Parts: sequence; C-alpha cells; structure tokens
Amino acid sequence: MKQITSIQNPFIKSLVQLQEKAKSRKQSGTFLIEGKREIELAIKGNYELETILFLPELIAENDLNKLFVIPSAVEVTRIELIEINKEVYQKLAYRDTTEGIIAIAKTKSLQLSDLKLPKNPLILVMESIEKPGNIGAMLRTCDAAKVDAVILANPKTDLYNPNIVRSSVGCLFTNQIASGTTDEVIAFLKQNNINIYGATLQNSNAYHEINYTTPTALIVGTEATGLTQAWRDNATQNIIIPMQGEIDSMNVSVASAILIFEAKRQRGF
Repeated sequence: MKQITSIQNPFIKSLVQLQEKAKSRKQSGTFLIEGKREIELAIKGNYELETILFLPELIAENDLNKLFVIPSAVEVTRIELIEINKEVYQKLAYRDTTEGIIAIAKTKSLQLSDLKLPKNPLILVMESIEKPGNIGAMLRTCDAAKVDAVILANPKTDLYNPNIVRSSVGCLFTNQIASGTTDEVIAFLKQNNINIYGATLQNSNAYHEINYTTPTALIVGTEATGLTQAWRDNATQNIIIPMQGEIDSMNVSVASAILIFEAKRQRGF
C-alpha cells in the first residue's frame, strides 16, 4: 500500500489546491470529502471515489471496507488506498473530528437536463447565494423535507467548496442538484409547467396564502439584494414571509426552511 508522510509531497500539495481553489476543482473534475458519514452519503449518492487517504491512528484499514458495504455503490477495487501520517492529515483536514479519513471524488454534471423530476415536483431554487454556510444549511433542509430538486441559479460559489460539503453535513450528496443561469432556470421551469413562487418584498402575497400542492419552485435570493427582476417578472406569484419586528428580512436559509415546510405541510408531508 502506498504511504505518504510529507506535506511537501506534490500529490498532497495538489490536494491542498483542491481544498482552496475552485479553479483546481473545476480543472481536475475532483474534490475532497472529509469524514465517514459524508463519504458514506457520497457513496449512496453514486459519487465515484478515486482515492481514500486514511490516518491509521484514527481508522484501521479493515474498517475502511465497512464503508463500501452498500449495494450497487462502488467497486472497491478501483479505489486507491493511501496511508498518511498525522501531519499530512492535519494539512488536508478542515476539522479534527472526521475519523481520520478523506476521499477524493469526481464531481457530477449539474445540467438542468439531467434532473429527474416526478409529476408534481417541489423544487428549491437559490439565486446567487454566496455564503457556503447558507447553501449547506439549505441543502440540509432540502434533505430533511425530501425536496425533489435543488437548482442553483447564477451561482456565486462553487458547489464543491469544502465549506459547503462540511456545512451540508453530507446533504450535498443526498439532494438532486442542477445549476444554470437565471434565464436558463426560468425557461426550464416554464417548459416543465412548474409554478414559480419568488420570495421578494415587491408585489407579494403572504406565503401561507398560496397553494403549493401543484408543481412548485420556491425561489430565494440574497439577503442583501433579493431576487433579480427576471424572477419578479416571471413569477406565478411573488410571496413574502410577514415580518413583525423592526427588520424586513431574515437569514435566507431560515426563510427557505419556512417556505419549504409550508409546502410540505400542504402536501401532507
């Protein structure tokens, strides 16, 4: 088995670049996954793993095999195992509580045409959300509510940013995700006869007065600027969460959770 014990190793340096730079992830078509639970969810989500790096003090080689006891998941023989030491692990790991295991995985296509939707889908669209923590939190909510798809419109942050992988607690891998420009996403929703409900202050009805039991896309934007005009112009109905305090908006991940679970409530969960 291959062993790497130096942080100056060229391969390790390339992995640091994967952690730090979206350009490196895009060029290589790969990204890093840290932690047993996250790797297990990636396998269940049919992500292809290329390499597993492990710290033997925290996880034994025999325990690695347990990760792959998942029907139709991956062929273990194709995954390279590399033993690393503590110095290398700490160089690559974002946190200290991830059981000593890091995987290199291939990114997936995020084409809108790849989405497989049911007849009556519930979709969350995020427009130009920049903060990885907010994206990760919304992915967790979408997993909890079993939303049919998540679409990133005009994305400002690389989906495979390690902070999204981490903050989503692996829900990056459990959701069906696509990406496109705002115009492409609007066209896709209209072509599939999906109602568009944009969360915005302008010309809006209270969110709880809307019927979400038909094909529905909930659209949320940035807290600073909200949705672009294109969404307001093309919405089936703009919606708003009534605010009773001094501020006129809330964290986008909180707002999206309120909207999603109102839709799920109407659909009988």
